[in-house]
Amino acid sequence: MPMCGFSNNVVQILNSLGVPFETLDVLEDYEIRQGIKEYSNWPTIPQVYINGEFIGGSDVLIEMYQKGDLQQLVEVAFAS
Repeated sequence: MPMCGFSNNVVQILNSLGVPFETLDVLEDYEIRQGIKEYSNWPTIPQVYINGEFIGGSDVLIEMYQKGDLQQLVEVAFAS
C-alpha cells in the first residue's frame, strides 16, 4: 500500500500498464532508505528500477508515461 501520493502515482501508472512489479517499504528501515538514495544518487523515493536499471522517481515516470516512453521501455523489458 503506497504511503504517499508520489508512490501512489507510480503504483497507478504501473497498474495501468498491467505489468507485474514489486514494492519495498523503505520507510521501515532508515539504513535501507538512505542506502537506496546513495545507490541511485537520487534524493527522493519512490524509485523505479526496470531490469535492475534505475529509471527515476514519480515525476520522471509520469513524464515518461505521458509521452509513451514508459510503455515502450516496459514492452522491451518484457520482450527480453
